[in-house]
Amino acid sequence: MKVLVAINGFRRSALLDEVASRRWPAGTEVKIVTVIHAGAPQWVNPAFVMAAADVEATQERRRRARELLEAATARIRQDRPDLSVATKTLEGMPRDVIIREAANWGADLIVLGSHWDGPPGHAVLGSVAAGVAAGATCAVDIIRAGPRPVTARSSTTAGSRPIARPQNARVDS
Repeated sequence: MKVLVAINGFRRSALLDEVASRRWPAGTEVKIVTVIHAGAPQWVNPAFVMAAADVEATQERRRRARELLEAATARIRQDRPDLSVATKTLEGMPRDVIIREAANWGADLIVLGSHWDGPPGHAVLGSVAAGVAAGATCAVDIIRAGPRPVTARSSTTAGSRPIARPQNARVDS
């Protein structure tokens, strides 16, 4: 089984706890990804001098992404040394690049949090989570870190099969 885990920021420990606590089939591969909005400059550049600041800001975001992925990998390997874990930093719009990476890698499942930590904020379910759930061609689990359960259902899915599951929720077949 191939599981793509999308993280953004250090508040995703509940997400990583969930991934580490699940019973995965033997041979499961986990790919942890994070997304950098590198396509859009952080500042409007009226002069060439500001371009250097954009480059530095992008380099800083890449450095933080590497640190985040290293910490996430260590967290998963701490409890699950049996899992094959890889990481990748993606650049672009989170919803689009997560869906594309999952499809290109042949993921069976995408796991992500219900709220994306990045700008410009998020809606009740989270625009990235909702967009990934609506656009992915594989199963999607959305893990909510808060006390209220959230379950998204897709009208394109046969019957009323949930495509998202709240953290620590019991799923009966």
